[in-house]
Amino acid sequence: MNTIENLEWRYATKKFNENKISSADLNRILEAINLSASSTGLQPYRVFVVENPSIRKELGKDSFNAQISESSHLLVFAAFEKITIGQIENYMLHIAGERGVPVEALADFKAALVGGLLSRSDEENFNWAAKQAYIALGTALIAAAELKIDSTPMEGFDAAKFDSLLGLTEKGLKSVVTLALGYRDHENDAFAKLKKVRLPLGDFATFID
Repeated sequence: MNTIENLEWRYATKKFNENKISSADLNRILEAINLSASSTGLQPYRVFVVENPSIRKELGKDSFNAQISESSHLLVFAAFEKITIGQIENYMLHIAGERGVPVEALADFKAALVGGLLSRSDEENFNWAAKQAYIALGTALIAAAELKIDSTPMEGFDAAKFDSLLGLTEKGLKSVVTLALGYRDHENDAFAKLKKVRLPLGDFATFID
């Protein structure tokens, strides 16, 4: 099946069955996320894979999102609360190592990042980082659909509880969005049988000549 057919197939799954995603498929989704578009390539967010059923149950307690605890795996996208000179310097070292160039050759790029990012407030940079995480979320949704793995993106969760239970705060991170992964329960998820509804493409997209 092609990408369009896979996206027609996917929907925000409401009920998952008990089947688990294989490690190989999970890693392919994570690899796709890691290759996602990222402004300046800095990747100012991290992804946490919550496999432990007890932790997922605690994270989902008192939430209307039952998928948190019922899915095979839960991905938590967490953005850095601030951008630091240390992060930029480590990024420069990583680029130099990967491309086999002296770090001094990246001086202009480093100066552009320092001037562009560190001149902004921490709140501005956090909002920018969160948007980068959402781009990665979109990549994850497509990658999962290509593998015929169901998914549910979710915002309605207790971020403070997630940050505490997953140890994000001490890492300088804050959870911004989650993604439940697994396989749809055809018998108990009424949405699995419904036709996907979207605007006609002619109404959705406008060509500017």
